[in-house]
Amino acid sequence: MDINIKGACILIVDDEPKNVELLRQSLEHDGYENIESTTDSREALPLFEKFNPSLVLLDLRMPHLDGFQVMEQLQSLGKGDSMPPILVLTAQSDNVICLRAFERGARDFMGKPFNIHELLSRVRNSLEVYLLQKALRGQNEMLEQKVQARTEELHSTRLSVIQRLCRAAEYKDNETGNHVIRMSQYSALLAKKIGLDESHCDLILNAAPMHDIGKIGIPDKVLLKPDKLDHDEWAVMKTHVTIGGEILSEDSSELLKLAQKVALQHHERFDGSGYPNGLKGEEIAIETRIVTICDVFDALTSERPYKKAWSVEDAIAELEDKSGSLFEPKLVAEFKEILPEVLAVREKHSD
Repeated sequence: MDINIKGACILIVDDEPKNVELLRQSLEHDGYENIESTTDSREALPLFEKFNPSLVLLDLRMPHLDGFQVMEQLQSLGKGDSMPPILVLTAQSDNVICLRAFERGARDFMGKPFNIHELLSRVRNSLEVYLLQKALRGQNEMLEQKVQARTEELHSTRLSVIQRLCRAAEYKDNETGNHVIRMSQYSALLAKKIGLDESHCDLILNAAPMHDIGKIGIPDKVLLKPDKLDHDEWAVMKTHVTIGGEILSEDSSELLKLAQKVALQHHERFDGSGYPNGLKGEEIAIETRIVTICDVFDALTSERPYKKAWSVEDAIAELEDKSGSLFEPKLVAEFKEILPEVLAVREKHSD
């Protein structure tokens, strides 16, 4: 890993002009190219912010602000681990002073008068460690950004595949129109209303359209039959939930796991009389309980070849009538409270 030690900025803060000049000349003679300095400790903070040094050489005994106060100002910038090292230079060399300097953020300590060769060695060591750590942080941040970008790309690709799969189901069952768009957005609104967090609502939004994906596996003579299904045909139609569950199985994705759950459970009933497993109450996933209400409401208020669209009032009355049997009562009540938002979505995505 290449680091430019000699090009690093060094800030000198010392009230003695002779000390500043000695340090500057010594550093420049050793090849350092970027040195800033001040003999007024009140200028330390603005110079630090302007030049963003990689090392601070700091005297302790100074008028106006002493070295401890300067360190407190620098620490207040909140740089944390990215704070450059501070090398304290002072004639005060007792243990109490040293400890206090380290507590304020100093990384190294040299007594005056100092040996210039030792000082240059410490400057180099401090810069080498800091610049290597800085470079590693930069590499880690770059890797994290790449991982995040790749994760987002995979998520986007997965959603794209899911959307195409849902479109394939719509082509198979051409009665749906914008049904899956509407009911999935209703579902996200209802999930938000009951207090689920944003990421959970987003999962429901993207999982809900797959609830009827299993209809891909239903023969056209059953799926598209204009008349009422007989007993055997209805038995075939009911298998779309297990077909959907199979299509969406064996995937580690949180989204597809939820989609499988919804596909399998969306014909379960709150009172336990649904299919395929006769689940009851909270045995049915909360996401499925949400999707079921939104799916039925949109189906009722949509026109189909075999029925006219119900009015919103009649559809709500049906939800209320089936509250406790088909639907969870609490969710029906919550759905009624978001009805204006639901109707706005319905208007925007009308067939």
